Amino acid sequence: MVVLHPGYFLNLTNFAVIAQKDIIWEVSGNYQKQSYRNRCHIANDRGFHTLSIPIKHNGKLNGRNTYAEVAIDNKYAWQRQHWRTLQTAYRTSPFFEFYEDDLAVLYHNTYSSLLEFNLKTIEIACECLQIDMPKIQTSIYHKTVEQDVDGRYLIDAKKKTPLDFEPYVQVFDDRNGFIKNLSILDLLFNEGTNALDYLQNIPLDFMNA
Repeated sequence: MVVLHPGYFLNLTNFAVIAQKDIIWEVSGNYQKQSYRNRCHIANDRGFHTLSIPIKHNGKLNGRNTYAEVAIDNKYAWQRQHWRTLQTAYRTSPFFEFYEDDLAVLYHNTYSSLLEFNLKTIEIACECLQIDMPKIQTSIYHKTVEQDVDGRYLIDAKKKTPLDFEPYVQVFDDRNGFIKNLSILDLLFNEGTNALDYLQNIPLDFMNA
């Protein structure tokens, strides 16, 4: 099994692992910045674009928050902004209307827990892919993983994975070229029912999994 961190509409590397392997969700560790825990990458008319979820910061004097303790800062209208951005970026894509109703609920209901919201985004993406949502979660944080494969580093937005992604048609690729390893949303909106086959054909040799 592979241990992964849940994130905000995870990228194709993470979803390739989800599509091909048995998963354990790491929900017991500390929250860390600069990760896909509160951001995802999409493509719009200007190219690479980041959607970030605002969170309530604990402050250095109180120490680190665990991931499960991190609260979304809903005083910002981030859901409306994210949904409008997705509509603008992908409304001309072949499958946006096909998945629109399934995804809209995430931006019309209020969530307080970042972890809960992220797990919900993964659940809905799995439903769109027609695969089972992994259910197993950790109960205790371990710095090293002994019996399973440690894929937790894939949540780090700064780390690059040595993958060559087969280009697929993206909405604005005529002006921006192919942008690789975006959020699962980009693949779903552009490839639709072919998305799962695409994920299953991504080689995971780099993980030794």
